Amino acid sequence: MEQQEILALVEKKAYEWLNGKYDDATKAEVKRMLACEDKSELIDSFYRDLEFGTGGLRGIMGAGSNRMNIYTVGAATQGLSNYLKVNFSYLDEIKVAVAYDSRNNSPLFAETTAKIFAANGIKVFLFDALRPTPELSFAIRQLDCQSGIVITASHNPKEYNGYKAYWSDGSQVVPPHDGNIIREVAKVKVDNILFEGNPEKIIMIGKDLDEQFLEKAVSVSLSPDAIQKHKDLKIVYTPIHGTGVKLIPEALARMGFTNVIHVPEQDVVSGDFPTVISPNPEETAAMGMAIAKAKEVNADIVMASDPDADRIGVVLKNDKGEYVVVNGNQTALLFLYYIITRRKESGDLKGTDYIVKTIVTSELIADIAKRNRVELFDTYTGFKYIAEVIRENENKRRYIGGGEESYGFLPADFVRDKDAVTSCALMAEIAAWAKDNGKTLYEMLQDIYLEYGFSKEKMKYVVKKGKEGADLIKLMMKNFRSNPPRTLGGSRLLCMKDYLFLTERNLIDGEQTPIELNSTSDVLQFFTEDGTKISVRPSGTEPKIKFYIEVRSSLSSRADYDRVDKECEEKIEAVVKELVKE
Repeated sequence: MEQQEILALVEKKAYEWLNGKYDDATKAEVKRMLACEDKSELIDSFYRDLEFGTGGLRGIMGAGSNRMNIYTVGAATQGLSNYLKVNFSYLDEIKVAVAYDSRNNSPLFAETTAKIFAANGIKVFLFDALRPTPELSFAIRQLDCQSGIVITASHNPKEYNGYKAYWSDGSQVVPPHDGNIIREVAKVKVDNILFEGNPEKIIMIGKDLDEQFLEKAVSVSLSPDAIQKHKDLKIVYTPIHGTGVKLIPEALARMGFTNVIHVPEQDVVSGDFPTVISPNPEETAAMGMAIAKAKEVNADIVMASDPDADRIGVVLKNDKGEYVVVNGNQTALLFLYYIITRRKESGDLKGTDYIVKTIVTSELIADIAKRNRVELFDTYTGFKYIAEVIRENENKRRYIGGGEESYGFLPADFVRDKDAVTSCALMAEIAAWAKDNGKTLYEMLQDIYLEYGFSKEKMKYVVKKGKEGADLIKLMMKNFRSNPPRTLGGSRLLCMKDYLFLTERNLIDGEQTPIELNSTSDVLQFFTEDGTKISVRPSGTEPKIKFYIEVRSSLSSRADYDRVDKECEEKIEAVVKELVKE
């Protein structure tokens, strides 16, 4: 479509907003964009409708159909309300819980959401102030709700906000509900949105839920004696201006730790995230102030949470006294190794225990599970799929932990999403346990590699913006499917797994076998003769194609760690050059 055609359609939609049931401030903003000589902002604000996807909404805040505002939030809530009333028509009363994080406009969007639910006759439990996403998941189950909403854009830049929808089990919505809700939301026009409801339908919640959640969070402890001996462990923690400040320091205190060191500038709750470019604990830059504080006090461990406190970032001190950021695979590895080891030591592996990881997460976890006779489930990327496994195994097997490479971990199933609150408490305990065994956490990680083999992982992404970019990403996936590489990193490819068609193909003899999963996903995986694994998938929320690369080696001593790590890094870079064409 030509630029002039796009502009004509955009202007037509903008004038509909000027004449529609929108507030004066919104109309003034639309008028400003229409009057502006540069039409790029107007086009970006109106060229499409912000889609309610499988995880809800996420977008830049502002006026327009492609922006996060009370009208896009309102349409999502009205559509969800309509679906809930049909799906739970047999109940006398439908209940939902609503929470929000530290982002700009989060309180406004949460209040708007609550009022619309109330206007539809739905009882709302609204948190009285910002709260972590995992507490919202907990509240849904604790209060016997049929759904829940948290207003957050996770670790996206400050211009963004979002709307995540949850189901009655406390997990983000999955099929068939996600598709059904999407269809209901698509039907909603601004005139259909019931913005004002019965305030008596809205119940404010807070402190009591905090108490119940914190009690559960500290119940995951497996080594209370180690905490008692090392309660003065030096822990630097930062919420990076987010909701973690509400509960994580308290969870650490209740776990028994007495020396939690703050980064005062980042305890300030602010949607502007004034001390960082991006509030993402996956990025070393976001951890800079916490690492500086750790150097100042000679901390044993550094931990961070993202704005809605579902992801955990961890920094360890290496054998040279340097503070190093561990990746999400290593974080999951530490958690699951510790949980399995401690349960085994205490005679608490029951034979029905299982762990969960995503298919792009390190295969070293699978080796640990297999050797310790703990069942492992592999899922698609996204914690809603881990929650789905938990739901399917309820009252049959015991969940003891699950994680993904993108810095998410869930230590216990009283929450059904990533949980940085409980994870921070447990990671601090792991550091105390390591110290009780005469090791640093860094040495514990090395010892895992010594026992199970070395693994190094890296995620590389390529951004392809706009419709052309989306088409190019589709073409790239098509080419990988039809013409898989013969070798990668100097090693012959053995097989390809295609999760869109649920088939595994042996690339040596051509034999195909089915992959037994309940749903499909646009993901390809390649496995080489030397143990390298490459996963390729388009991002579900951003204009990116992602490549997850894992290479394997052996480690014979701690002294060899740096050499082996460097060799694996060089191999990853070689694979990236072969595979990723910018």
